[in-house]
Amino acid sequence: MKLSKRVLLKLKNKNKKLKPQKFKRLKRESLRGRVKGNQDRPRLSVYRSNENIYAQIIDDTTATTLLSCSTLDRDITLKAKTGRTCEASRLMGEKLAGLSLKQNITKIVFDRGPYLYHGRIKAVAEGARAGGLQF
Repeated sequence: MKLSKRVLLKLKNKNKKLKPQKFKRLKRESLRGRVKGNQDRPRLSVYRSNENIYAQIIDDTTATTLLSCSTLDRDITLKAKTGRTCEASRLMGEKLAGLSLKQNITKIVFDRGPYLYHGRIKAVAEGARAGGLQF
């Protein structure tokens, strides 16, 4: 059952039954309308699971992933015990910044997705800034 944005907002405002996945999709779509990447400033998209965190740098004009990184990468798993810590997320952000600087990507647009800007999401952003990316 596909609901429109307007119906989802009405359900949310009336505090009726709104399944978490549909609410998450609504938050992601509302943010995605404002955050777009282009060839000059690609989009850094972050996905967080319970165990790990993943990030991609995406060019939205051609709909291609330029590069990606996660806490499952060998360099990060050797330094951090698990992928669910802020330290592992910061290391991943620094590694992603290093990879992007090799491809001459210095300016990006940060897309936090449906997640709040705190904790592991914030650690990825701070690690990327420490690595040399500008947003």
